[in-house]
Amino acid sequence: MAQLVYGDRIGKTARLRIGCTAVVFDASGAQVLLTQRTDNGRWCLPGGGMDPGESAAEACVREVWEETGLEIEVTRLLGVYSTPHRISVYADGNRWQNVGLVFVARIVGGALGLSHETLAAGFYPLAVAQTMDVFEHHLQYIQDALTGQPAAFWG
Repeated sequence: MAQLVYGDRIGKTARLRIGCTAVVFDASGAQVLLTQRTDNGRWCLPGGGMDPGESAAEACVREVWEETGLEIEVTRLLGVYSTPHRISVYADGNRWQNVGLVFVARIVGGALGLSHETLAAGFYPLAVAQTMDVFEHHLQYIQDALTGQPAAFWG
């Protein structure tokens, strides 16, 4: 289970890891796909680490499929998020500063389900998501997606 640790430039104490995350809205555009993690019980957008030999978009598609059973198509890059002020610390001692490639995507097939990584998955309105134990930075990704800004965010 990873613990998020915050501190001024704490990323310099960690290694870099590339992660790919998807913001997927339902057909109405009013609800966002969230998953509840098995490792810590928190809610998040589907996503995970990029594997060698795959593109960022391929990693995003694979991670959503693995975690939810949904087939997606990446429609655009929402942003590149790389704060040096947050790291993930794992029980095995690994410390990672995540470089998050966040994509907006749409569902093209599959059926919503669970995996060994997810306790629950579903579509939730932003107002409900804000009352859930969702990773704070994932709430920011959702809000960024809702702005409709055509250019990618970075930071």
